[in-house]
Amino acid sequence: MSRRPVPTSLKRLRGNPGKRPLPADEPTPDAVAAGVEPPAWLDETARVEWARLAPLLVGQGLLTELDTAALAAYCHAFSVWRQASDQIRKFGLVIKAGNGFPMQSPYVAIAQQQMATMRALLTEFGCTPSSRSTVTRAPTSTVSNPLDRFLHRKSRWDGILP
Repeated sequence: MSRRPVPTSLKRLRGNPGKRPLPADEPTPDAVAAGVEPPAWLDETARVEWARLAPLLVGQGLLTELDTAALAAYCHAFSVWRQASDQIRKFGLVIKAGNGFPMQSPYVAIAQQQMATMRALLTEFGCTPSSRSTVTRAPTSTVSNPLDRFLHRKSRWDGILP
């Protein structure tokens, strides 16, 4: 099994520890503005989680237009996890099967699957202690013109790129 590739932006933030040449033409999407709205299809629990997490990610410069679907997926998984957790509290971890024998509640497996999905997506955003320890915050740009942003971004990495 091979390792997943590390995004170039993370390699730069980590100081390019492998010292391998970095691609110069990788897309660098713009960060979303504060107050980005969640997709309409999210339920109320997921929308509340979006309202909690999105401003934190925006404040750290970690949420771009390309990342909103991943954040929506996390929020959906969070909502399903909460629903399953509520059912576990209501009925317990073990329920009586049709034949009368005890069995694990099906909500336990649902909750576990959603926790795994949530953990994977939180890691992608650098929102777990171990993933956060390898990322430093990129300097925020005060340049608003797209051409100036490009030139500013290019000048920042001139010493790193081949």
